[in-house]
Amino acid sequence: MKCPYCHNDDTQVIDTRVSEEGNVMRRRRRCAHCDKRFTTYERIELIMPVIVKKNGSRSEYESSKLRASLMLALRKRPVSAEAVDNAVQSIEEKLLASGEREIMSVQLGELVMRELKRLDKIAYIRFASVYKSFEDISEFAEAIQEVNVENRPAGKNKK
Repeated sequence: MKCPYCHNDDTQVIDTRVSEEGNVMRRRRRCAHCDKRFTTYERIELIMPVIVKKNGSRSEYESSKLRASLMLALRKRPVSAEAVDNAVQSIEEKLLASGEREIMSVQLGELVMRELKRLDKIAYIRFASVYKSFEDISEFAEAIQEVNVENRPAGKNKK
């Protein structure tokens, strides 16, 4: 690590501490040449996959866009901010676990729909109506029926 003051390559680590969250390493260093001290931080660099849109264009993954989409679907619904944070984290973990460098926007949309279905059925229908480009009321009815069938207790027959 180069000294930020004299740019000498010879620096020593004096002290190392891990952050409370455990995801950042703080190191106090001393330059052997000018004897000045400075702090460096070491953190894990997670590289999210690039999102490939339907038209073939590519864009960097942005957590804020994902959160905004979830918040729009969940607008005025009784879902806590913590639940939204957990949903975002779950989706991001799945993206990272895929190991892919690129992911189709359709796959990301499916992950979002799964999380919304788990969080709030109304928000799921809202998101699905835009995501799947519902053309008429019958498509809404099918989506609602799908949610109702999944919520039906085991052993209950259709009427």
